[in-house]
Amino acid sequence: MSESNTTDFTNPSTFILLGIPGLEAAHVWISIPFSAMYTTAILGNFTILFIVKREPSLHGPMFYFLCMLAVTDLVMSTSTMPKMLSIFWFNSREISFSVCLTQMYFVHSFSTMESGILVAMALDRYVAICHPLRHSTILTRPLVAKIGLAVVLRSVILTLPYPFLARGWPYCRTNIIPNTYCAHLAVVKLACADISISSYYGLFELFSVIGVDVFSITVSYTQILRAIFCLPTKDARLKTFGTCISHLCAIFALYLPIFFFSLTQRFGHNVPLYLHILFTSVYQVVPPVLHPMIYGMRTKQIRGRL
Repeated sequence: MSESNTTDFTNPSTFILLGIPGLEAAHVWISIPFSAMYTTAILGNFTILFIVKREPSLHGPMFYFLCMLAVTDLVMSTSTMPKMLSIFWFNSREISFSVCLTQMYFVHSFSTMESGILVAMALDRYVAICHPLRHSTILTRPLVAKIGLAVVLRSVILTLPYPFLARGWPYCRTNIIPNTYCAHLAVVKLACADISISSYYGLFELFSVIGVDVFSITVSYTQILRAIFCLPTKDARLKTFGTCISHLCAIFALYLPIFFFSLTQRFGHNVPLYLHILFTSVYQVVPPVLHPMIYGMRTKQIRGRL
């Protein structure tokens, strides 16, 4: 199918992913760091899963949530990177309508799931620092399983409208998506209809889910900091706060890009398109790369086993 195809149609059988518009000549060179980061993400997250599975002393709430985070990172990066690399390497730009909607769902669903996991990890840090003697009795395995199930169900249900809304719009202008993957707004902007519902739902999901999660994490760390400042010595305060550094790094690696990209996609009309697409593409693989490094270096048990 030609990239210049703008003939009228209501339900395109395929979309065309352009990759990074304006940087087509550099796609092969751009693919080198992307493929290296993707390989690192796969190896790093599988290593985390392997170490936690093999070491009985790591079978606790924090490491169960860490395993969930590793699985989420693997799925989120794998849902976009293989197609992205095929665009860079083989100029394979076609993607079927159903596969595009499936990719859209996985990207948004697992991004939401990752946010919920970070909230669960903040809860674990709160209990471990504020109620250390009751940690094992509060965060029991059944409760951890229920929290994990709630995180999964929330992400599955709240992101379900994305593909259904996208499927319902008529597409009569073009099937060319100036992106490396099927992001929600990148797809629905091609519709020849008023897409306010899709746009408003995206904002609702962003601020109600991510906003609530950030608020919950803020409340948890407010209580954690109050408990830390009540410790008698400076060494004790630094040592206790050091157990939270990994989680705080993971929080900033996820939330800062999410708010930046979501808001610039809607309101940042002066941001060059190729920069926006490049940064959003990088975001798909950077957190899955950073999380194993952060927790591998900062968590004594994992570092020792490794």
